[in-house]
Order: sequence, then C-alpha cells, then structure tokens
Amino acid sequence: MSGPRSFWIIGVASLLATLSACSSRPRETPTIGTAYAGPANLKLHKDIDSKSATVITIHHGDKLEIVGQRRRWYRVRTASGVEGWTSDRELLDTAQMRRLEALSKETAGMPSQGVATTFSDVNVHTEPSRRSASFLQIKEHEKVDIIAHKLAPRAGVEPKRELVPPKPPPAKIAKKEKAPKIPTPPVPSPPEPPADWLELSKDHDPPPVESSATTPMDDWTLIRTENGQGGWVLTSALYLAIPDEVAQYAEGHRITSYFSLGRISDGDAKKDIWLWTTSDQLGEDHDFDGYRVFTWSLRHHRYETAFIQRRERGFFPVMAKEGEFSVCLERDDGSRVRKRFVMMGNAVRAAGEKPCEKAAEPEAPADAETVKEPPEQPKGLVDRVKKKAEGLFGK
Repeated sequence: MSGPRSFWIIGVASLLATLSACSSRPRETPTIGTAYAGPANLKLHKDIDSKSATVITIHHGDKLEIVGQRRRWYRVRTASGVEGWTSDRELLDTAQMRRLEALSKETAGMPSQGVATTFSDVNVHTEPSRRSASFLQIKEHEKVDIIAHKLAPRAGVEPKRELVPPKPPPAKIAKKEKAPKIPTPPVPSPPEPPADWLELSKDHDPPPVESSATTPMDDWTLIRTENGQGGWVLTSALYLAIPDEVAQYAEGHRITSYFSLGRISDGDAKKDIWLWTTSDQLGEDHDFDGYRVFTWSLRHHRYETAFIQRRERGFFPVMAKEGEFSVCLERDDGSRVRKRFVMMGNAVRAAGEKPCEKAAEPEAPADAETVKEPPEQPKGLVDRVKKKAEGLFGK
C-alpha cells in the first residue's frame, strides 16, 4: 500500500492504540471524605500497619482526599495523586483545621505572660488533650510566649471529628397493613391500684455515696511560637526564662509569668525591675496565688523584694509596662477585681482598682482596652501617678 490511503490506515491504527492504552489505565478511586495532615511530618504507609513501608511523607496542613477506610485506618490520596494508609489519630477534619487557624490568629493579639523554653523536644497539640493531634514540636531551648493556662481531664474525650460524612439513611418504604382475619379482642379493664399507691409513688432517693476518687487532671499552657503559631503544651514541660539571679528566690514555688517594669543603671550594667507571679504547684484552678516585685539595690548590688503579696487567687492576663502593672484577683464572694500598681522609685504603690474585664476562654483575644497605650504620658513619676488617680477616681 502506498499513497494517501496508507497514511489514513496508519492514522486510524495509531488512534485505536491510544484509545486502548487510555482504557487500560486504572480508574481513580472515588473520594468519600476530606482530611488534613495533623502532625508536622506524617508518613503514609503501604499497608494498614505503622511498620509497613512508607509511601510518602507529607506535612502538617496538607489537604488529603479519603478514598478508603478499614476500622480506624484511612486510605488517603495526596494532591499529587499518591495514595497510602494512616491512622485516624493523625488526621484533622475541616472544622479542627479551621479552629487551629483561628487559634493562631487570636493568640496573635493576646499579651504575652512571659517567655518559656524547654529542656527537650516537646509536642504542641491542637487542643488541651493528650488525644488531640500533635502538629508541631518545640525544639530543645526554643523560646515561646506564654498566653494562657487551663486544666483538662487526663482521660479526656477524644475530639469529635467528621472525616467521612455519614451516609443518608435509606428511604423507608411504607408497608400496607393487612386487615386481620380474626378481629382483635377488646382490651381488658385495668386492675385497681393498691391501697398505699400514694406512698409507693413518692421518690425515695438513695443516700449519696461519698467517693474519695478524684478525676486526674492535666495542666496545659497555651503558647505562641516565634512564627505566630498557637497551640497547647503540657505545662510540666516548660520553664520560664527569667534570669537565674531572680529565679533563685522562687522558694520552691512555680513561676507562672514574669515581666520587666523598667531598668536601673548600676555603673555600666543595666538591671531590670522584675514582676513575677507564682503558684504553689501544678493543677491549680487559677493561674497564680502570689505576685512579687524585685528591684536592684544600688547599695548592695543585688536584687531585693520591693513588694510581695501571697494567698491570692489570680487570673491571666497580667498587664505590665514600664512603671506600672495590674493583676486580676478573685474576691471572697467570687467576683474579680483588677488591681493597679505604679512604681515610685523602688517603691510600689496601689493606684486603684476596677472590675476585671469579662472572663473569656483562652481562644478569645484580650480586651483591646487593656493593652492600648494612653495617648499622653506625663513626664514625671509623680505627675504620672496623679494622672492615673484622676482617671480612676474622676478627681
């Protein structure tokens, strides 16, 4: 064969070969749900076994398509089309991912309660629960901001997720009831109630059983990393980075927050005026039970206590800036009051009080009014105290 006819036959054969190759390709498995990678690095396995070969390693926040499920394992497909198996504990649903993104945005506007670091790598969780996904690790000696504190049951409920939408229930087919061949007999009359039916109908509650068992609780801290990510860390894994020359006076108490209120010059050295809050132990339902101010003595060239208050029930946030600070404390009647203090030289003086801002969950941003700088700052300490008093008492 030659000429145009041969070219036409060759073209048709090529087209048929191409169509045959396309039809032989495996069809893409349909998607049954959507998920996101929870850990910082997530290995997808070839089989339903954490020891099986790794197909691919993906990273936190990568979007995945769920294409299969066997018990608590899911087969997922990456954006590049690679499929592999992973445990459901390593995945986040859309709602969890949105909450985590919102948490980072909200913590960005919340005041730091001090800088903390660790002695080893520490897992950061999406929620204050050991069962929640760990999406990030704080490396040894890495510094993070302390934002908030919370207690949560150790055996907490696993966070609810919806990785695969539930299937709609099948439509019910109405069945036609057949008329009985034999008519139903009439309902007999009810029996007469007993003579003491009124006494029998009264509630008889069993006596309360006193249990000495208490629910184990975990102490969690909401942190903010240097790149702005927010998450939850077990408080016991953190320690605050206040200088040792001040931390040595903790007397066995746990430092929960600290702030610089200004600096003092001692020759060529610059020494901070420190405010800290402390707690007796982990697991308290408040953020601190005492606060203390340290100033640098020019006479003795050491830190000395300028103010100390103990046996309180205090709550974050503590607000502090140069020359002044305020703490939110709980009264005996359960109400909360924010007490303000100012520095006059090395002395600490009370400067009034007002109700604390509305208590909010750690996920909510701090009240903008508590962190906003005043429009004008009087130059002298005495003028600054006078200005504060006029604002507080309207004089």
